[in-house]
Amino acid sequence: MAAHRFPVRVYFEDTDAGGVVYHANYLRWAERARTESLRAMGLPHQLLIERHNLFLVVRRIEVEYLRPARLDDALVIETRVERLGGASLDLAQDVLDETGTTPRARLRVGLVCVSQDGLRAARIPEPWAGALRDVLVPPAG
Repeated sequence: MAAHRFPVRVYFEDTDAGGVVYHANYLRWAERARTESLRAMGLPHQLLIERHNLFLVVRRIEVEYLRPARLDDALVIETRVERLGGASLDLAQDVLDETGTTPRARLRVGLVCVSQDGLRAARIPEPWAGALRDVLVPPAG
């Protein structure tokens, strides 16, 4: 699985006064897509919390808005793992039209694994690290 695909429909509640998707909604959709990509690997967040008292948090995020999405558009968020470190990972997330040909936004997300108790960085445990390694797609160029 090189890229996980998560479908989204733009609803009225997602748009601003101009009928264009409000910028913060791309972040919300990207979060859902990241969660579902882990779930598709059989490794939901809840298991990481229950078994290891760890969870993933966003350390940094960069968004480039390319074309506006509008009411009723069908979109897909593609999520790829581009880098895996001991306690961190970098993802590329592209928001595309439903055909996958027209990019609407590009996100670069840095996540870090932290302990639930002290919020200190912690090594990503197995089987999460192995599953993430298996889908690693280094950035082009």
